[in-house]
Amino acid sequence: MLILVLLVAGGLIFGSFIDALTWRIHEQSLWYKKKKGAKVPRELSMLHGRSMCQSCKHVLQPWDLVPLFSWVFLQGRCRYCDARISWQSPVIEIIMGLLYVGSYLLWPTALHGLGLMQFCFWLAFLVGFAALADYDLRWYILPDRIVYPLVGLAIVEGVLAAVLFHTGWQSLLGSVWGILIASGIFYVLYQVSDGAWIGGGDVKLGLVIGILLGGPMLSLLLLFIASMLGTLVSVPLLMFGKAKRSTLIPFGPFLIAATVILELFGSYSVTWFSH
Repeated sequence: MLILVLLVAGGLIFGSFIDALTWRIHEQSLWYKKKKGAKVPRELSMLHGRSMCQSCKHVLQPWDLVPLFSWVFLQGRCRYCDARISWQSPVIEIIMGLLYVGSYLLWPTALHGLGLMQFCFWLAFLVGFAALADYDLRWYILPDRIVYPLVGLAIVEGVLAAVLFHTGWQSLLGSVWGILIASGIFYVLYQVSDGAWIGGGDVKLGLVIGILLGGPMLSLLLLFIASMLGTLVSVPLLMFGKAKRSTLIPFGPFLIAATVILELFGSYSVTWFSH
């Protein structure tokens, strides 16, 4: 029971962190464009800046920062300027709490040794994936500042698994296949369409996902499931006039959702599709 409580608390805390992270990265990118590379103000720094209201920029106090509960207590408004606090903040916090607990309950391997290490890495990946999904939904881009650290994290996990748990060259070969399929297909689509069908960020995200999933079968399933999810969302939007054929619908969140599904249910998926 204690582990579930800790996972919920951790998910809520990281969900709050994600909202601040994506907003600061976006504000920094706007600053770079406006000031042509000038040094970012201290208050926008992730390392040195204090938590602030995104509307009035007032520094928030600790009691304003309790994940989910502060938003409910303040009725979704800033204590200092009465501006509405984005509904995305509590939603991300709740989703992260559910993802952390769900991953623990549905983790496909025993939580010791290699399985425990992979689970701990997975919790870190979920933070990056949620940040990417949030950023892509809001601003239609997958920022390198989040993608590249995830690539490095995936490589570190693969190396540690090979060195500490002797997963062998077959595991590394599987990651290579995953990269070739997940990222390679996206790269071809990106080049053929000159970026009209798929973005460069999706190609880079494919590197992370390819390393994580490993092997051709899961990577092909990833593309299939992500495309199906995209279709299930896009078609109703078009039917009810909420979107047009020219409306931009980011593909990154569907890739990330498919990755979560395959990470937790990959073995069952492969068995089902094999039959």
